[in-house]
Amino acid sequence: MSELKRTPLREFHAAHGGRLVDFAGWEMPVQYRSILEEHKSVRRAAGLFDVSHMGEVDVRGPEAGAFLNYLVTNDVAKLYPGRVLYSPMCYPSGGVVDDLLVYLRGPEDYFLCINAGNIDKDLAWMREQAAKFKVTITDRSADYALLAVQGPRAAEIVQSLTGAKLGLVKYYHFTEATVAGINCLASRTGYTGEDGFELYHSAGDAVALAGALLAAGVSRGLELAGLGARDSLRLEAGYPLYGHEITADISPLAAGLGWTVKLDKGADFNGRAALRAEKQNGSPRRIVFFKTGDRRIVRADTPVLGPDGAAVGRVVSGTLSPILNEAIGSALVDARSVPAGDAAPGAALTVDIRGTKLPLHLVKPPFIELKKS
Repeated sequence: MSELKRTPLREFHAAHGGRLVDFAGWEMPVQYRSILEEHKSVRRAAGLFDVSHMGEVDVRGPEAGAFLNYLVTNDVAKLYPGRVLYSPMCYPSGGVVDDLLVYLRGPEDYFLCINAGNIDKDLAWMREQAAKFKVTITDRSADYALLAVQGPRAAEIVQSLTGAKLGLVKYYHFTEATVAGINCLASRTGYTGEDGFELYHSAGDAVALAGALLAAGVSRGLELAGLGARDSLRLEAGYPLYGHEITADISPLAAGLGWTVKLDKGADFNGRAALRAEKQNGSPRRIVFFKTGDRRIVRADTPVLGPDGAAVGRVVSGTLSPILNEAIGSALVDARSVPAGDAAPGAALTVDIRGTKLPLHLVKPPFIELKKS
């Protein structure tokens, strides 16, 4: 087995009681005190996450914008300096290579954040697609660390450590800021459904910044949070996770991300023809979100059964919602097994959990009311 990669905060996690596990080849904290309590802290006050395993890429050059608009399904041309764009990037088949964030720093100067487990694959794909564009792609993943402060009091905590006017930074916008004396790209984005900031900074400053944020946040209810809470929070918010709700075989349209697919943005892009045909003909499969009214977690790959007991799909994500105190999840199902629309309470889908059939109550996420800036 190859040795696990570590973020600059590995020893920080160990010193604070983090339980370290293998995540996509990285040694990362799954929890500190309790996944349940960490989740509740983010919803109630704030949580501090190390997401330094994520990948960062500079895309620069006279055709950087045109290249990125060809690479992703969303409309990069609508960006302006200080704005962030979420988008899948697709194969010609319409399946998803990855989902990512695109930052426009200035003319011909873009910055991408990509998923940790996909860094090598994404870079190879980007470089292959860039062959006909005047653009330079630089992997900056080793240069950056990334801390996320998420929750109702997150902005207050970060603001206490900077002179930057964070109240002027809107959702899905960013600014350059000095936080606790450390130069950061402060992005009002996140993966929990709560308000907050993701702070990109030099890898060598990670321990100092984490310590300063923790010290400033403890009195405001901040707790260290691991990957366990990150997953339950994102699922409660209805956010996709690559390899689950979106894959090389699950298109953005099937995943309910049609709002990110700009078929008429005035530029061709990878997957456009396939996605146009899928939109016209309908997706044969759909991602649906569900709750069960029961605390028993419905694990990924559990078969989803139709009214006649035959399998019509499978669960792709499942967890216990600490806020609802019941199992929630998502499933990939035959589109014919659910009525059209965002929620389909009459679908009569079930799962079998150790001999007990549980009904899946389909819902339109988020599962709880969320208040972002």
